[in-house]
Amino acid sequence: MNVVFRVDASLQMGIGHVMRCLVLAQALKENGAKVEFICRNYKGNLINKISSYKFLVHKLEFFSAEDSDDNNLTDSYWLGVSEEQDLEDCINVIKERRIDWLIVDHYLLGEKWQKGLKPYYKKLLVIDDLADRRHYCDVLLDQTFGRKQDDYSAYTPKDCLLLLGSKYSLLRPEFHKWRSYSLKRRNQPEFRQLLISMGGTDFKNVTENILDELKFCNLPKDINITVIMGESAPNLESVKSKIHALPFKSNIKVDVDNLAEIMANADIAIGAAGSTSWERCCLGLPTIQIVLAKNQINIAESLAKINAIRLLQDVKDLPRTISDARNWMIDVSNISRKVSDGLGINRVMSIIMDLKL
Repeated sequence: MNVVFRVDASLQMGIGHVMRCLVLAQALKENGAKVEFICRNYKGNLINKISSYKFLVHKLEFFSAEDSDDNNLTDSYWLGVSEEQDLEDCINVIKERRIDWLIVDHYLLGEKWQKGLKPYYKKLLVIDDLADRRHYCDVLLDQTFGRKQDDYSAYTPKDCLLLLGSKYSLLRPEFHKWRSYSLKRRNQPEFRQLLISMGGTDFKNVTENILDELKFCNLPKDINITVIMGESAPNLESVKSKIHALPFKSNIKVDVDNLAEIMANADIAIGAAGSTSWERCCLGLPTIQIVLAKNQINIAESLAKINAIRLLQDVKDLPRTISDARNWMIDVSNISRKVSDGLGINRVMSIIMDLKL
């Protein structure tokens, strides 16, 4: 089976799209598939990381500046080229061979791009979590908790197979491995280990704002604070300096490969409302969640509605939420663990392997 992923990471986009695609790519590879990636060469890309998993990566050039945080910029700005140009670039990569599965995880590539590549693939899987544009695909996966069929009925073909909800969350196998240990230690919760993880790049530097607010929090004297960031985070060095100046025992970990273990041993997490939400839920990790981008709003609100997280509207609300932690830790843990069991990748793989090409 020949599989090609079209996915990107950058300072603005973050790394979540690539990381969840890597989970699926690894599972496909273990089932005998030949897997390749097509990625645009943005600043903050994860091309080297993908290559480290022994996947061939076809690099597409990127020509636009990427030094603005203006959310009103056009899609072609963020993509670096027009959607038509991206289509042409991808055709040039795959035109000499027939692809069994094309898998695309990209907010800026839609129905027009998907139809343009139709002659070059047998099946198309779209990974999305916005439900705001039309797709031309055989399978659509949206791992957002509470997502319903009606959310995509106007955006997908009638015969499209919809895999919706957090039961399909693409988590690495180690999260299910650590799940039992993590849930057991939360039966008698303590608050000594605080984990802060605002995404691999944290382009808006929210981590520093959190560290500033911790000075006003009523934290246990024996608290141990761990911050996790990616090596490409633009504010990594300044965050390191701020951590060293904290009046608490604290450390920073960069590009960790044992995140499930770290989360399982944390008592409370402060985190972004991205795809890492499903990892924390799988481990029943009580979380104070902060929205960093518009595409995270639905995830955060859906989890807050069932009391699976504590949602902060403003970082300045952190001291009040932290001081009340012992009153909500158990309830949040018990509810969040029901959101994802860590076996979503198995369900997705079973479906993909059973579909006739």
